[in-house]
Amino acid sequence: MFLLANFISAIAQLLDIILTVFMWIIIIRSLISWVNPDPYNPIVRTLYNITDPVFYRVQRIFPLRFGAIDITPMIVLFIIIFLKTFLVNSLFELARRL
Repeated sequence: MFLLANFISAIAQLLDIILTVFMWIIIIRSLISWVNPDPYNPIVRTLYNITDPVFYRVQRIFPLRFGAIDITPMIVLFIIIFLKTFLVNSLFELARRL
């Protein structure tokens, strides 16, 4: 059983790292959008390519654009925080109990 517990713990830790990195990518993209970046910059294009599919899915469910203000990044950050709090902690607790 300790192998299964270690496997679940490793998955939880990996998921936590992925969600944290994605959260920072969203924060960086939101900050960059305030300064009107060059759309041909490879870093800006990479940030947009990573975040646009997630933003598009959330915008299809919730139309969250109020004039020039788009609160989709904030909703995605709330979803990530929920996943980190609920899912990752649940996986760690499951691994601990095994």
